[in-house]
Amino acid sequence: MKTKGKLKASFDLKTFLSKANGGTTIAEYRANHRIFAQGEAANSLFYIKNGEIKLTVLSKQGKEAVVAILKGGDFFGEGCLAGQPLRMASAVAMSECSVTEVEKAVVVRLLHEEPSFSELFMGHLLSRNIRIEEDLVDQLFNSSEKRLARVLLLLANFGKEGTPQTVIPKISQETLAEIIGTTRSRVSFFMNRFRKLGFVDYNGGLKVHSSLLNIVLHD
Repeated sequence: MKTKGKLKASFDLKTFLSKANGGTTIAEYRANHRIFAQGEAANSLFYIKNGEIKLTVLSKQGKEAVVAILKGGDFFGEGCLAGQPLRMASAVAMSECSVTEVEKAVVVRLLHEEPSFSELFMGHLLSRNIRIEEDLVDQLFNSSEKRLARVLLLLANFGKEGTPQTVIPKISQETLAEIIGTTRSRVSFFMNRFRKLGFVDYNGGLKVHSSLLNIVLHD
């Protein structure tokens, strides 16, 4: 969003968090390390300084689904601000990452005292809400192949402000299957098809080309 870039000139979140008078904790996580688990007390907000995080939900039947992939600059755990007593999902590091945990009271104070932060955080919430609506429409109306193509494009930042990153963060086919709601074998089939069509390749990491949009736009 354009708003985010403008706000940095008047309010630098990273600087504030580094100078906050208590209430914040910076932690480093290795890949596959769990930051918090579904069902734990929800009493803080998290800000990703760098790295990738996935949010997963586990059903009573033991089925796990990935509900979001987050990157540097994203918030998560904001449910505590709406009175959510327990975490509705688990947060797991997908790569080495640095995460700042901010106590709920500090966030509430910041929202009241810093209009620039309030606007920035509102932009985050609106973007997250739009993404959730798009994901729901995707699940209801699009094929597994289109859902996979859309996820890969989102991971590569196509359609967002800034330069798309051709090489996307390392992500397993199992995780992709959990995100789009299909099997690993189907993901493998589609990925092989995308590679044969020149939409992706694996030289030096998974590379996504803008031509993959043809799968999403094709009826």
